[in-house]
Amino acid sequence: MPKRAAAVGVDTGGPFKALPPGLPDRLRPYAAEITEEVVRAIGTQIAEYARPMDDTYMQGVHRGVDHALRGLLERMAQPDTDWQPVKETYERIGRGEAEEGRSLDSFQSALRLGARVTWRRVNALVDEGLLPRDVLGAFGEALFLHLDEMAAAATAAYTEARLHAAGELQQRRARLVDLLTADPPAPAGAIADLAHAARWTVPRTVAVVAVVAVDPGSGAAPIVPPEFLTRFDVQPALLVVPDPEGPGRARAVAGALQGLPAAMGPPVALHEGARSLRWATEALGLVRRGVLAGTDPAGGVTRCQDHLPALLLLRDEALLDAMAERRLRPLERVRPPQRERLAETLLALLRSGRGVAEVAARLAVHPQTVRYRMRQLDELFGELLHDPEARFEMQLALRARELRGGAMAPE
Repeated sequence: MPKRAAAVGVDTGGPFKALPPGLPDRLRPYAAEITEEVVRAIGTQIAEYARPMDDTYMQGVHRGVDHALRGLLERMAQPDTDWQPVKETYERIGRGEAEEGRSLDSFQSALRLGARVTWRRVNALVDEGLLPRDVLGAFGEALFLHLDEMAAAATAAYTEARLHAAGELQQRRARLVDLLTADPPAPAGAIADLAHAARWTVPRTVAVVAVVAVDPGSGAAPIVPPEFLTRFDVQPALLVVPDPEGPGRARAVAGALQGLPAAMGPPVALHEGARSLRWATEALGLVRRGVLAGTDPAGGVTRCQDHLPALLLLRDEALLDAMAERRLRPLERVRPPQRERLAETLLALLRSGRGVAEVAARLAVHPQTVRYRMRQLDELFGELLHDPEARFEMQLALRARELRGGAMAPE
């Protein structure tokens, strides 16, 4: 089969040169009738084009059919004729279908139907003796080659328009992520206008998810529900989840991320997205250090809501180190293995009171062991163990130390 004109230009040989020279002139008197019959068939047999009350639309259909048939006759008369005007017509049709959000199914059906009607009319002319029968083979091949090239031109333009529209839409949605997480907040009107342009329904609340960055060009970027906004070109990568406490939302986020380490900030009002992002980013940092983990043992989304005390404690670790330096320094007098046991016992004691049995149960050791350690703690800390403010600060420092894997303040 000859190469498609839509890809490499018009084929100057093939079936068009095999046609009798006078055939186009013999067909032209019937062109208007064939065009009308094709338009009627399309308008009655293809639902998408059935708009008898829309004169502008039907005129467009008529124009497309007329261009197709006249272009075919011109190519039959002069095989080397410029195919570009007809090609451009069908490129415009392809772009128009894309801009209206339709698939090309109806258009392809219209092309096939038009070709069948044209073929049937030419066969009728042959049966009536108005055309020689030996032209049918070459005419049929020329007709369906022309059809194939028109379809290719429309499809190429349609695909290009869809890709362009998708790129513009993604740019708007990425910009919307920036507006929703801006600090200070972006004006509500600006968010609403951009959300409309980005085809995103404005929710009452949002949550921002920070995700370990994925290379967007690697093909490994998660496929997320269309109502989520994403930016995979930043570090960390971001998702904006609308109405995050709605039914099935948490499952949808986890399913989309497929186990990628991520942290979800708290649900916030639309103008507070920066706060949700800040919490999510801080939590993701703790996840990557192994301080926080999600409920999924294989990894996945860590919810800030489930770790508020840890996030509060570890917000400023330099302050924690200063507090540990002030309140836990007596533990530095003992060797590391013993120091760990005493720190563990002190934290259990501060959480449980001075009840030996309760502390022993919490630590899963013998009560006598707890009494021995308590005597050591009394010797190290003295009256500080009875000072409410000192006890509170010790507990904070020890809990932060526990979260960070037992690290003491630097010496």
